[in-house]
Amino acid sequence: MRGAFVALSVMLALPAPAFAQTTPAAEPAQTPTNDAQPQPGLFNSFLNLFNPNRMADDGPPSPDATPYKVEIEVKDAGRSLREAVEQASTLESLSHRPPSGAAGLVRRALSDRNNITAALYGEGYYAGLIRIRIAGAAPEAANIFEIVEAARKNGPVPVRVEVEPGPLFTFGKVAILDARTRRPLPDAPPLRRLRLEPGEPALARNIVRAESALVDHWRACGHPFARVASKDVVADHATSTLDVSIYVEPGPVATFGRFTVSGADFLTPRFVEDRIEIAPGTPYSPEVLNRLRRRLIGYEAIASVRIEEADKLDPDGSLPITLVVEARKPRYVGFSGTYSSTDGSALNAYWGHRNLFGGGETLRLDAQASWFGEKSEAVPDADPFGYKVSASFVKPGIYTAQDDLVAQAAVLREVTNAYVREAVTLLVGVRHRYNDNLSLQVSIDLEESRVEDTTGTGDYGIAGVPFELTYDTRDNELDPSRGVRFAGTLEPFAYLGEAGAGPVMVKGVFSAYHAFDEDKRFILAGRVAAGSVFGADLTDVPPQRRFYVGGGGSLRGYDYQSASPRNADGIIIGGRSFFEASLEGRIRVTDTIGIVPFVDMGSAYISEWPDFDGLKYSAGVGLRYYTAIGPLRLDLAFPLNPGPDDGDFGLYVSLGQAF
Repeated sequence: MRGAFVALSVMLALPAPAFAQTTPAAEPAQTPTNDAQPQPGLFNSFLNLFNPNRMADDGPPSPDATPYKVEIEVKDAGRSLREAVEQASTLESLSHRPPSGAAGLVRRALSDRNNITAALYGEGYYAGLIRIRIAGAAPEAANIFEIVEAARKNGPVPVRVEVEPGPLFTFGKVAILDARTRRPLPDAPPLRRLRLEPGEPALARNIVRAESALVDHWRACGHPFARVASKDVVADHATSTLDVSIYVEPGPVATFGRFTVSGADFLTPRFVEDRIEIAPGTPYSPEVLNRLRRRLIGYEAIASVRIEEADKLDPDGSLPITLVVEARKPRYVGFSGTYSSTDGSALNAYWGHRNLFGGGETLRLDAQASWFGEKSEAVPDADPFGYKVSASFVKPGIYTAQDDLVAQAAVLREVTNAYVREAVTLLVGVRHRYNDNLSLQVSIDLEESRVEDTTGTGDYGIAGVPFELTYDTRDNELDPSRGVRFAGTLEPFAYLGEAGAGPVMVKGVFSAYHAFDEDKRFILAGRVAAGSVFGADLTDVPPQRRFYVGGGGSLRGYDYQSASPRNADGIIIGGRSFFEASLEGRIRVTDTIGIVPFVDMGSAYISEWPDFDGLKYSAGVGLRYYTAIGPLRLDLAFPLNPGPDDGDFGLYVSLGQAF
């Protein structure tokens, strides 16, 4: 049945600064009359809303537990504000765990005043009224304990929380000042970037974020000891505005000094030191340190790199840095599996070593068994069973710290709709890293294979020298939001099956990512790929080295290889060129859920260069579930101009974005 395409894969391997402000009243009679009356502890309660231990279970239930039933009313409030108040309320979040005795319930009610006040601040409300009643009485009532004890005899004690948010405050006067001179800092970031623009809603969380942003700004400018010394926040109830003054100590400008490495005794001597590549006297930059850390943890033997900056500068104005390195477990095993309703299924088991000889060498052995889901169109009587036994090896630093030896070998049997292949392959090369973004790998590509397709069975020998250039500025491999990536390959062949010497293969993939907001909730991602084999006729190019388009990795919604040239009998034969393009809008609905509308296009061609005639198009929508290791992807795609042999839709599940 050629209706739908479904693909599924799984894998398994073993002190706060001072703050001056006013506070919403607990009762109407307590409305503040002095706009600058300080309450230094209250605003910091806003930070406690993000404390993961705030609602921790404190142990077994108390023998003197006092059950209660809480009702929260937030008057004239939208959904966002109501949810913020309810999430901040300890009475609400711990209602399943009754407190100990009447005193415990009273303490919980009193603490909710600060919690809810902080939540109101977070949403920009600084003149709210909070009224809490326990069995009809205020928590401060002189006989509150007796009232609670009497009420509990009749069942859960009724607790009611009424919140009147008051007006939404906006930012008034906002100043970023030097903590020593009390004058404006001329090189401060603009208020718009800090989200503190006058006239905008005065969300307390924006003030908290601005503090971190200010420290990051001056550290990025070469001031390693930058800090926010204090801040003043004054609520003007007459105008419903919030004036903010943030006092910053930028600290001295520094350069990088000596680097010390600790914990790297599991590697050969100077392995880490040779890869630091930061000369003494280089201007201090946190981004330079972050790039160094990312580069080091790119070696599989290294589990983590902690960067410790000295607490003072050396006499020459340089900052000493200590790198604390931790090792990963050297050996690992695991398995993975894939399923497709049209392309078959596969199970893969693997074993690996991350530090084979002590110099960061990696070795991985894979054994895969596959089963093609239906008869191959090109070879209908072929056994659907396939296999692949492979080994990959990387030796870092064979000439310099920037040169790595890369080797891959495999024995395999592959079944597709276009051909059935049995082969032995070998790829050996040297990868040179020019910098953190740019690398070039030069290899020797050897293959000896027997391939059966619609024309019969042929033995093919292949010998090529691929040059692979990679440029990558993405901020995250599994879920990029900014940057670009280009991967290009130029491979001249000394021998390409019946074509002999002379043919050249060239292909490239370019992808770009742009986040429209700082929270990375709206991201536009695009990808373009193209390739060609020139200097040989199609029939002289071995079937496995031709180009095919279709499937989850290229053109979603179409079967694997289906958007490729066919012979007179309608059987896929592949092409000498191809073109693909994709565009995605990645939209985060919540912190963990996102939707991704997308369009794909592409096709392979018999001609040496893509002629863009007969392009296939598809469109669909994806669901993303964001995890700590990357997003889980589910894409549903529909062909827009399907042919008679194409399915109705494609469904794809994997870890990471589509590109």
